[in-house]
Amino acid sequence: MTATANDLRTGRALVESALFDSIAEFTVTHFGSDRAKAERATDQALAFLATVGTATVKMVPSDDVDGALHAFILHTADYRAFCETHAGCFLEHNPRPGGGGRVLEEVQATAHAMKAQGFLVMDDLWTVNGENAAQCDSDCGRDYRAV
Repeated sequence: MTATANDLRTGRALVESALFDSIAEFTVTHFGSDRAKAERATDQALAFLATVGTATVKMVPSDDVDGALHAFILHTADYRAFCETHAGCFLEHNPRPGGGGRVLEEVQATAHAMKAQGFLVMDDLWTVNGENAAQCDSDCGRDYRAV
């Protein structure tokens, strides 16, 4: 049986609405996102962090998710509490040395790890240089109504 979007967990459900709204608003103000995209990216950043604690792959956020992740990190006390609850420890921020670009295969592995944990992954936010990094296989996400 294939899971539907309604069966999947969301990052948004992991925090109180006031904190979610604050992270999204910070993302709008400081990272230039529109509100709808900021909310979606915030959801994905929370799901990303909740997956880090159990992941067996290197976890790397996409560019679209990274701004919301940084916005949450700057909510220091809430970020610390979230990490301890969902990952079992404080998650240090470890940027790539030299600030190089994201590697498609690492972002793909991240999106797949989140999907494996039962999170809804918003594919359009998981790209590297315009290439989709969230497709679980060649058939995943195909519109079955089309011939």
